[in-house]
Amino acid sequence: MTPRGWALLALAGLTVALVVLAALLIPWHRPPAPRADQLAALGDLPAEQVARGREFRAALRPGGYTALAVGLLVALALGLTPLGSRLVELVGRPFGGHWAAQAVLGGLAVVLVADLVTLPFAAWRQSVLTRYGLSTNGWNGWAVDLLKSYAVSAVIGAVALFGFYAVIRLAPRWWWAFGAAGAALLVVLLSFVLPVLVEPVFNRFTPMERGPLRTELMSMAARDGVPVRDVLVADASRRTRAVNAYVSGLGPTRRVVVYDTLLTEATPAEVTAVVAHELGHAKDSDVAVGTLTGALGAAAAVVALYLLGSWGPLLRLAGVDSVAQPRAFPLLLALVTVAGLVAAPVQALMSRRVEARADAHALALTGDPVAFESMQRRLGSVNLGDPDPPRWEYLYSASHPSTVERMAAARAYAREAGR
Repeated sequence: MTPRGWALLALAGLTVALVVLAALLIPWHRPPAPRADQLAALGDLPAEQVARGREFRAALRPGGYTALAVGLLVALALGLTPLGSRLVELVGRPFGGHWAAQAVLGGLAVVLVADLVTLPFAAWRQSVLTRYGLSTNGWNGWAVDLLKSYAVSAVIGAVALFGFYAVIRLAPRWWWAFGAAGAALLVVLLSFVLPVLVEPVFNRFTPMERGPLRTELMSMAARDGVPVRDVLVADASRRTRAVNAYVSGLGPTRRVVVYDTLLTEATPAEVTAVVAHELGHAKDSDVAVGTLTGALGAAAAVVALYLLGSWGPLLRLAGVDSVAQPRAFPLLLALVTVAGLVAAPVQALMSRRVEARADAHALALTGDPVAFESMQRRLGSVNLGDPDPPRWEYLYSASHPSTVERMAAARAYAREAGR
């Protein structure tokens, strides 16, 4: 069998593995609460809160979706015309056109161009956040965070680009197989490394102060049978008023992180409800499942790029002879961009079901639907969320159930528990 035949077989196997993994580990049996219950919850929210949340989201929407469209157009312009390949060649010229210079510097230059074109939309978003009082960062802090983000992305990108094209040179016929394995390994590695090395670049993390709340949270984790390394507090208040919490890391790097804004805005019972939700993610190994899904997806993407990259019309549009050339990186980036936009609704649906399961876990663990619903109200109020967003937007990009869905779920739990 030829390498292309093996690649087709590998892609089919990876696709089947992804489908089976999603079918078995994603809680598809958790549909949203009945619409009537959601509307009842919506009617109980203060009218001014609903109006302000919708106004804020409407203010963000034009720039957000325009940025997506412009980013797509730029990716297509660089990848489906000779512009991108010429840019890579131009950047590598001072280094004698060496493949490493084209791969790393040329690849980073293509990404930088795409980022710079959409930079005005990012600044526009920051202006909206500032106008509505959600951002406390200031323009200097925003610029510093942006530069940090570019620096971290450049380091990770340089390693990935050099490794990818080095593998191509070492195994020109079977690079897709080694590349797929390397992409999967990189996803797993980043799951361990990001919480420890990258997150501290943007925030300072300190252990939650000893006291009744920390004692309750650690006791709850032990009661839940979830090994958590620590409960950390992030100094999020220096850039935002938003409240949040999350779980990150795997094994020895797993920790629950709460924003310092959450501790100042929410009651102890509400904080407990949020952390119980995060323990649900740990209990069901959601980070591990997400890492495994991401690893399989990354491997499948490399194989698919190899197969698509051998299609003559695409190569002619990009002005390259082979997808294995560093000059073809803009074409690969264009294909990945399109794939990401197409896959977004499926990823959002999977995320919503996982988040709904974590909500159910929090309700069962705390037995306090009142605090859970109160927390959802507070999240929506402080974060200026639309409690019942437009259906098209919800289906395309919502990673969490809506506020009214979560409130209705809490009420359904209370009814079933007789509370």
